[in-house]
This record gives sequence, C-alpha cells and structure tokens, in this order.
Amino acid sequence: MKFRKQQDLDNILAWQPSEVVRLYEPSGFCGHDREGSPVWYHIIRGLDLKGLLLSVSKQELLRFNFWSLELLLRDCEQQSQKLGKKVEKISTVFDFEGLSLRHLWKPGVELVQEFFSALEANYPEILKNLIIVKAPKLFPVAFNLIKPYITEETRRKVLILGGNWKQELLKFISPDQLPVEFGGTMTDPDGNPKCLTKINYGGDVPQHYFLRNHVRVQYDHQATVGRGSSLQVDNEILFPGCVLRWQFASDGGDIGFRVFLKTKMGERQRAAEMTEVLASQRYNAHMVPEDGSLTCTEAGVCECWQGWLLLDLGVGGRCTACIRSHQVGALAPGSRVWQWHPGLVPAQEGEVPGGRPL
Repeated sequence: MKFRKQQDLDNILAWQPSEVVRLYEPSGFCGHDREGSPVWYHIIRGLDLKGLLLSVSKQELLRFNFWSLELLLRDCEQQSQKLGKKVEKISTVFDFEGLSLRHLWKPGVELVQEFFSALEANYPEILKNLIIVKAPKLFPVAFNLIKPYITEETRRKVLILGGNWKQELLKFISPDQLPVEFGGTMTDPDGNPKCLTKINYGGDVPQHYFLRNHVRVQYDHQATVGRGSSLQVDNEILFPGCVLRWQFASDGGDIGFRVFLKTKMGERQRAAEMTEVLASQRYNAHMVPEDGSLTCTEAGVCECWQGWLLLDLGVGGRCTACIRSHQVGALAPGSRVWQWHPGLVPAQEGEVPGGRPL
C-alpha cells in the first residue's frame, strides 16, 4: 500500500508518458495466452537505453513500466469477467535478437535491476512466465546481471526457447492471438505482420530528444560539494496548499533524494521517527535535469538527515534541504558541482504537472 501511494498507482492510468517514451520504449501488450492472460512483449534490439536515459529521467522510465503493469492488471480484471474465471497473471515474451554490449551500459542495467526489484517487492507472483526467444551468446551475461534481483520462484518461470521457438511459442499462445512476426496469424488491420499498433519496436532515440545539452536552466544556486559531504538549503512555507517544487542538476554523478514530513516542531528527529513522503531514490541528474513537486497539505517541519534531501511540508515552518553526493563504482571520485532551484508556488490546477498531494 505504501508503494502504491508513493507512486500514485491508483491514478496512474490517467498519466501519459512523454513523446520519446511513447515512440522509443520497445514493448507492448498484444493478445492473450491460451489461459486468457495478457501477453507483454519486449523487443531488445530496439532498446536504446542510453538514448532514453539522456532524454527522460530514470523515474519516468520506471513509471512507464508501472503504468504498463497497471494496464495489464486492468486487462486481467476484464478477462476475469469475460471468461468467468480468475485471471491474475501475465505472460511475457522477450525477443533478445540484437542484444549487444550497448545494452549492458551500467546506468541502463541499474534501471532494469531497480525495476525487477520493485516488481518482486510490489507485484509478487504477477508473472506467469518469462519466455525468451532468439537468445544470443551474450544472453547469459545479461541474465546474470539481473538474476540477483529476481526470486528463485521467478527464475523457475524463465523459459528459453531454441531454434524452433515459433512452434514452441504456439504451445502457450494460440495462432490468432500471436503476431505473424512471432509465428502466429495475427496482423494489424492493414495486414502488418508485426502488429505495430500494439507492439512498439523502438529504435535509436534521435539526439534532438536529449535534454542534457538542450535544457539550459538558470539555477538560483550552484555549489561544489566534496565527496561524502553535504549541502543544506532552507525554504519557508507560508500557507497550506503550496506546491513545493524542486529542480536540480549535477555534474559527475547521480543524487540521492527523499522527502520526510516532520511534525515535532523545534526537535531533531531521526528518519525512523518521521513520515517518509517520497521514498529514497537515485536521480540521474547528471544526465537529465530533475524537476519534481509535491502539494503541501499537512503541517510539519523537515530536518536534514544523513545527507539526503529533506523538505519542509509544513504551514509556517521552515524547510531544510540537503543534497548528498552518491557514489557508484563506475563514477570517478572527487568533488562535483550541484545546481538547484527549489521553490514554492500556489497550488493551482494544471500549474505544476506531476504534483501530488501527501
């Protein structure tokens, strides 16, 4: 329930991904398996992880996958009513043709690892099977990078089909529910065998979508923060209903960021004593500038804790914000430059997309 609230999953079906994600995230829902479960396709050869992560935040790509899962679960409910039996799981088909070293780019692998961790923790047993087709020699390397993030039960659901994969796939999905591209008889209304209206095959993301070199935000503050040190920023919230909005970018590495609500005025509280409003996440702000917001509806004060960003969401209180350098193995050591632009604006409908009430 906490995860659903933090991700606003009850309202996520009203959300729409950005254009670059809609056009270049290679996946899609197409047809049902022989037991009536929806089938979710992933096309690895069309996956440009680096291009996507240079165009949108990691959080949007994760949100896109949660959005997709909620769409699939809605279809499960519709299938349950239609078939008169419980349909609670989904089938997945991963087409690994074209897997190469570019798909093993570290930030991209970390994104996939984070998704599978969230999937296992918050959508337990949703996967009926993970069917792998056209697996190249590099597949074991890629799978070993993801393997620690999935349970033993999920590992047992991985089915790697061989050279006769089209015939094998028909054991799970009837021909009229399987695209011609995958050995079935289903086509688009115009006869396209790939069912492009249902499955996005992705491709290389054009550079005009890249944000790092095109978004030039004039930040109010800039500071150099040494490795392991932190920076505090104060904001005052004057009245309820404010939208607390933050924008930040970094050079050299990602940023650990989370939000707490503190209700004891004038006292220092540990993280365990406060209410976590925004769960701890790593933001690739060195690749894509971050822009987020929260609607402040409760009184309280935030306090800096362990170098993470904490925000005052209270009425008439003060906010202490802290940005910490978050190192990962592939990043060079040393100081980094952080730029940020925190702010408060009145909560007006449509003013700050993505703002959500606590």
